[in-house]
Amino acid sequence: MRKIFSHTLVLFLLAGMMPVMADDVVYINTAQFRERIFDYKTERDWKYKGNKPCVIDFYTTWCGPCKRLAPIMEELSQTYCDRVVFYKADTERERELAYVFNISSIPQVLYIPTEGKPMLLKGLYPKEEIVRIINDFLLTSKTPEPEPEPVEEVKQEEPEPKMKWWERLKYKVKRNKKETK
Repeated sequence: MRKIFSHTLVLFLLAGMMPVMADDVVYINTAQFRERIFDYKTERDWKYKGNKPCVIDFYTTWCGPCKRLAPIMEELSQTYCDRVVFYKADTERERELAYVFNISSIPQVLYIPTEGKPMLLKGLYPKEEIVRIINDFLLTSKTPEPEPEPVEEVKQEEPEPKMKWWERLKYKVKRNKKETK
């Protein structure tokens, strides 16, 4: 009877640890953030402590968009497991961390390159956009690109009025028709 109880207890404890170990996404608390990412209590200027870029998903358990973002982050954590570290921070449990980053709506994702300032984006983005951000912002080399040679004549384009994306598309089509006539 004791063996059954002890085996059941071990299985129960392992099952309780599964969310921490699942799919290469690390659940992080405020103390771990200060230890692994940035200690905002002692440092004034941003200096990332890690040696790989990281992505932090600020979420809550009841948030619908957060639930839709979770499998995307888990899949990307497996894809980029050797190059990017993926974290999740529950804003209801880690209120201090949410306060530090002024998280008032969720989901929000913090992209932290190894050098330079982090980028915080609000809302649910499609997987393709997240992949583009990871590749372009986190995994690009920091070597400066050579400046292009100057062009003799630069054509000034008229500024586009503030519009919705579908209105901008119509505007560009109309403008291109005028230029081709």
